[in-house]
Amino acid sequence: MMVSPKPMRLIDRLPEVRGGYRENASLAATTWFRVGGPAEVLFRPADRDDLAAFLAAKPDDVPVTVLGVGSNLLVRDGGIPGVTIRLGKGFADIARDGNIVKAGAAALDVNVANAARDWGLGGLEFLVGVPGTMGGALRMNAGAYGKEMKDVVLAAEAIDASGTLHYATNGALCFEYRSSCMPADWIFIGAELKAAPDDIAAIAARMTDIQAKREASQPVRTRTGGSTFANPPGAKAWELIDAAGCRGLTRGGAKVSEKHCNFLINDGEATAADLEDLGDDVRARVFAKFGVDLHWEIKRVGVRA
Repeated sequence: MMVSPKPMRLIDRLPEVRGGYRENASLAATTWFRVGGPAEVLFRPADRDDLAAFLAAKPDDVPVTVLGVGSNLLVRDGGIPGVTIRLGKGFADIARDGNIVKAGAAALDVNVANAARDWGLGGLEFLVGVPGTMGGALRMNAGAYGKEMKDVVLAAEAIDASGTLHYATNGALCFEYRSSCMPADWIFIGAELKAAPDDIAAIAARMTDIQAKREASQPVRTRTGGSTFANPPGAKAWELIDAAGCRGLTRGGAKVSEKHCNFLINDGEATAADLEDLGDDVRARVFAKFGVDLHWEIKRVGVRA
């Protein structure tokens, strides 16, 4: 009797790298929701050259997912097939060039704001209110308290699916509300941000004010994924959600925050399915009451269990 050959493991099909691969890597602890299945293979590139070489040499049929710090992300319970890339220290540098702040894609937004403050450079204070990293902020034109990335980005660097490096100016990024037009398979690796000289104490005061407002209005110390739905034109998502009777709504271990109802919360027992299904419940109720189709701002990746 013929015995079918054992399928080749994905990790054995991948090119040699200077960074590291890990099979069946748990991701739940890396996301703010603290839920989700594993990455089939997790890749941490050593630097931009390592990332570019991997993308150029990997098999074409292998899907790639990029993961930051998981602040605005829901990993489904079945995990992420293919290769999940997580940018680390080799992409987290923050430097100054005159009045320009250069930040790697893995640099935390709050760290960029802090560095600019310490250099006496104003204009980037809003980043203290944006959870996550520069890469995610570029991809979704993140913003808070009256300012967005489109207002401060001079240019960004990205590597495409073939491993080619691209340099795009602000206009080429065509930022819109919570989006940019860069191809989905391009990976941002860094940005140049414009700032202006200012008094350090004044910058620090503005940052403290933003942090205080954020803590007063959002459930920042809970297992949440940040703002769940984008604001529809001419309206605020949280107001529609509240008026549709969804404040405090639950499904399994997931709950609509009573503090800010555009936030979903894992009470400690939720699955990714609980959170996603609760979000869809909210969308259905808002549509039924107002005819408004809320669009997910949280990125959902992977497969359902």
